[in-house]
Amino acid sequence: MDSVRADLEHEIPNGSRLYFGKTASIKREIENYAATLFKEYGFEEILTPYFSYHQHLSVSSEQLLKFPDMTNHTISLRADSTVDVVRIVLRRIKNENLKRLFYIQPVLKYPNIENYQIGAELIGESNLALSIEIASKVFDKFGLKPNLQISNIEIPKLVCQILNTSISGFEKGDMEWIFKKDIKWLSSLARLTHLKDLEDVKKIVPNELKAPLERLENLAHSSNENIRLAPLYYSKMRYYDKLFFRFLCDNYVLCSGGDYEIDSLESSGFAIMTDAFLENILER
Repeated sequence: MDSVRADLEHEIPNGSRLYFGKTASIKREIENYAATLFKEYGFEEILTPYFSYHQHLSVSSEQLLKFPDMTNHTISLRADSTVDVVRIVLRRIKNENLKRLFYIQPVLKYPNIENYQIGAELIGESNLALSIEIASKVFDKFGLKPNLQISNIEIPKLVCQILNTSISGFEKGDMEWIFKKDIKWLSSLARLTHLKDLEDVKKIVPNELKAPLERLENLAHSSNENIRLAPLYYSKMRYYDKLFFRFLCDNYVLCSGGDYEIDSLESSGFAIMTDAFLENILER
């Protein structure tokens, strides 16, 4: 019979979450405020199953906690909510009035990483300006002023087509190879962070990149946040394919979201990383 080692009997595994006292109280306050705010914007709440057949559409297989179900089909613990939310609404609930959904629930990734999220999906609605507005209000409520980073996943994909190269360099976040290419327009894209410099960069990039850069610019102009551009950033979430944003504070990613297409339906969504949010509040 297996037994737990004596020194682990009252421990929790690394990667797990424990909230009590002040931390639990602030977490509940954040979640309650977010839920109220979402409802003001016409969102309905949804809680999805912990088990899923579709998580490979969201994250890489290496991040999934997988095992066979009772019929020997492979299932995994929920590592991301987006694909399941969209497919459940479109295929199971089948309610045409359910277009804006929010959820407050954890995700679980290999080997044993547990993270809570406050997320939302705008099904059939590409509206990142609204997503940024809602997330900003949550941060403002609790006194945080993170930087807003805006990207467009179309741009690194098009760069790979133009240069006939693999996307792997962007996936790894490795920019060194870009500067080794010694291509002026590519190096300028890599260095671009401020909106005021975007017009000069648009003048020298290949024509294929001008429209995606303009879409990035339009989203940036729709927000009054502390904006940083990152045109070559590539999200590891598999479904994001166009405009993408992150809220960053010091070394924390507090929120991320973007446009995506699932089952031929263009939509958008975002998630606030509750645990990173909490750590920022408690560190002040």
